[in-house]
Amino acid sequence: MIIITDNKKLTKYIYDNKIDEIFGKDIIPFAKLLFFNKNEHICRADEKLDYLYFLVEGRAKVYTLLRNGKILSYRFYDSLEVIGDIEFIHQDRANSNIEVIENTYCIGIPIEIIKMNYLNDSSFLKYMCESLANKLKSFSKASSINLLYPLENRVANYLLTNNNETGTYYNFTEMSELLGTSYRHLLRILDKLSKNNTIQKDGNIIQIIDLELLKEMSEDLF
Repeated sequence: MIIITDNKKLTKYIYDNKIDEIFGKDIIPFAKLLFFNKNEHICRADEKLDYLYFLVEGRAKVYTLLRNGKILSYRFYDSLEVIGDIEFIHQDRANSNIEVIENTYCIGIPIEIIKMNYLNDSSFLKYMCESLANKLKSFSKASSINLLYPLENRVANYLLTNNNETGTYYNFTEMSELLGTSYRHLLRILDKLSKNNTIQKDGNIIQIIDLELLKEMSEDLF
């Protein structure tokens, strides 16, 4: 992690993402612009968090390591996403690993500053409640889908969610982790969809051919 001492860039990120509106009192004097290189961790499980992070540019993966050595990915974070809200509310250490998968910028607010100045800030607390509610909703839906639906339907839903008309690049390792399956099983499903002309697969680039069939396969998942 690198602390970027560029106040102009810091304030631009804050205003562009309306982070100033989250707090009832001015937050800029306490905010820091933090840069994470690709594959660097924002936090690891059981570590103490020094900041409440607002991811403003880049992408990160939230995951846990299972006892068998496998990785279980919960979700991916894009901007604007809060990191550390659950730990802040519970006064606890990080409960998962968060690794950036591309160069990423975060606005960091020291936890101690928030404790001293914003615990009675209704605007901030309202935002935290909304953030936690959205994460609970997202996690509950993802867990239900992984438990109740075959992989083929989940893959169809994933492809539709990330669809680009000209073709989309996919990291199949990340995709398999998020869908809770093995890399090989995922490739078998993708090859099957390719052979029946539902998708066109060229290496890691996938283009949807039969949009209606994919929608039919993932109808109950939306």
